[in-house]
Amino acid sequence: MTTSTARVLALLEILQGGGIRPVPELATRLDVDERTVRRYVGHLLDLGVPVDSVRGRYGGYRLAPGYRMPPLMLTDEEALAVLLGLLAARRAGPVIASVSASESAVAKLLRVLPAALRRRLDALQESAEFTGRPRPLPAPEAEVLLALGEAARHQRPVTITYTDRAGRSSGRTVLPYGLVAHSGRWYLTAANPADGEVRIFRADRIAAVSAQDGSFDVPAGFDAVATVLDRLALAPWTHDVSLRVHGSVEHIRSHLPADIATLSACATAPPPGDGCEAEWVSVRIRAERLDWIPPVLAALDRPFVIERPAALSDLVRALARRLEQHATTGAEAGPNG
Repeated sequence: MTTSTARVLALLEILQGGGIRPVPELATRLDVDERTVRRYVGHLLDLGVPVDSVRGRYGGYRLAPGYRMPPLMLTDEEALAVLLGLLAARRAGPVIASVSASESAVAKLLRVLPAALRRRLDALQESAEFTGRPRPLPAPEAEVLLALGEAARHQRPVTITYTDRAGRSSGRTVLPYGLVAHSGRWYLTAANPADGEVRIFRADRIAAVSAQDGSFDVPAGFDAVATVLDRLALAPWTHDVSLRVHGSVEHIRSHLPADIATLSACATAPPPGDGCEAEWVSVRIRAERLDWIPPVLAALDRPFVIERPAALSDLVRALARRLEQHATTGAEAGPNG
């Protein structure tokens, strides 16, 4: 939980105690200046919490009469499921564009739970670690996802503003069939109303959604997940990388997940001349850029052969030269620099 989020929720808790709270008192209790108190009140207003500003000599802030956040009645197992879901989503990828959304959701959950359960979940949150690191991928706007979800559920056409891979932005009307979350990204499956051709759109490239009149029917048996996976498999990429690595599939997979690379173990006795020996693994990577691959190969710490493209070999050699230069410089400088 971030410090600012905790203090905003602490402010809400103080105001729920009732009465008018002068700004100097709030600043003292929250250990911030008065300007920050006013900013925190603005955050509460943005969240829909009705905070009244009372002017005059005895003025300050108070909650609107009759408002109080209700207690959240969850069993231990339900609360654990919600908390772990929020924490896992924060680690797995960009669920929504706002980085602080999951943090504030966790903070709100913990604030309204019974004290005993809150202490147990606090302890879990502080002691839990995740092996996967968040991937630096762009995320769609929350409003875009919500609008697309509504349109798909009610089978309403939408007009979207979409930016393609080349950076060209255009408006188009589509029939949204469904949303799919795959490998840290959201995809929209949608049909062209003119010819019925189904396409997929990355939700983070959709800047605006506008609902249109009319309705449509989704074809019987349509599988949004299969559609996304099939289209991604056929999508053109800038680089088709082919490698052979001398190591186990398990070790290679720990550095190159399934959504990044395709692995196939070579046969024990390969046909002559196929270039594939025992204990070698064939690796195929489709990528927009090559610059991230040499550090991964270095982290593998296994012999490897680059089959294509030649540009990757140049990048690997350049990385090797830099590492050798850094190591030599460090040895000459000595432990004290």
